[in-house]
Amino acid sequence: MLDLDGTLVDSVYQHVVAWQEALEEIGVSLPAWRVHRRIGMSGAAFVDDLTREAGVVVDEVVLRRLSSAHADALSRQSASVGVLPGAEPLLAELSRIGLPWAVTTNGTLRLACPALELLGVPDAVLVCGDEVRRAPRAPRTLDLVLVAAARLHVLPASCVVVGDSVWDLLAARRAGAGAIGVLSGGYGREELERAGASRVFDDANDLLAHLGEVGIRSPG
Repeated sequence: MLDLDGTLVDSVYQHVVAWQEALEEIGVSLPAWRVHRRIGMSGAAFVDDLTREAGVVVDEVVLRRLSSAHADALSRQSASVGVLPGAEPLLAELSRIGLPWAVTTNGTLRLACPALELLGVPDAVLVCGDEVRRAPRAPRTLDLVLVAAARLHVLPASCVVVGDSVWDLLAARRAGAGAIGVLSGGYGREELERAGASRVFDDANDLLAHLGEVGIRSPG
């Protein structure tokens, strides 16, 4: 299973700016690096972490307002979001060799669908944060892994999570799945390795060139 933002599409920094704009609406001003360090966290944990740092407590009403403001701000930047190198051919190769795959994101269906269109895979198996709710407040990255495995009809232990953030890889480890990191989301190699990545590649293109090294081979 592959993370969407920062792994397949180049949208991490748009998310940072969008969250900054949304947080400004409730009087929270944070530098970009602080927001970036939490991109990839799950649901309300992301907002809770940032607002707690700013000394602000948010309730459900404010949380929904922030989510809507973030989505609106991100939509205004949609023209600047592009496909990361190798993403399309990587997905095509996985399909060609008959390996089931899914796309996961802590974001919403509203934001994910245009990205799948951009990738040319509008009908891909997709698991979004707004449809996975174990906790009453928000989805957790771990849930995304578990739900994606169920939809692919495989056990989590037989899955490999490809992600750009430490949160993706920590979720993979908690679910008992394998983990591969990519640097295209802005996290460092050592950070991803400490979070559980067995291998770290520059981006999807680099991973595609080394599929055999991670045990993925074309039949015959």
